[in-house]
Amino acid sequence: MKSTLFFHRNVNASATEVLAQDGNITLRGEAASDAQKDLTGEYAKDVEGVKQVKNEMTVASAAAMKSGKTSVGEKIDAMGEAIDDASITGLVKTTLLYHRSTSALKTTVETKDGVVTLGGKAKNAAERDLATKLVSDVHGVKKVVNNMTV
Repeated sequence: MKSTLFFHRNVNASATEVLAQDGNITLRGEAASDAQKDLTGEYAKDVEGVKQVKNEMTVASAAAMKSGKTSVGEKIDAMGEAIDDASITGLVKTTLLYHRSTSALKTTVETKDGVVTLGGKAKNAAERDLATKLVSDVHGVKKVVNNMTV
């Protein structure tokens, strides 16, 4: 579960506590916003084997946000570290593999200078659109070109 959260730049995996028992997940910790809290819950629901997610995360106050707390992704971006294309491709493939609504096995992934091109076959337009959304949330991705066919 934690590794899945680390792939997404819009959630703060390091500030999220994950408790798991019999497919039931409880999320605790602090989110930067309501949107981040909700997104963390949605990503958790998509992990295979998860039956139910109870999101007990709290939302940080504006004062706490000004105190300099940053997510892992923000720290990476702030350090100016470039993520190479091979790493991005690996993260994209893993993200698609972990998401039960996408087919990583039927999707080709190519990355050049942070631009990810998806190919292959999607089951439907919703899967194609979801792949674009998931991939655009991976660290290091600058743009997604989705050439998948339905």
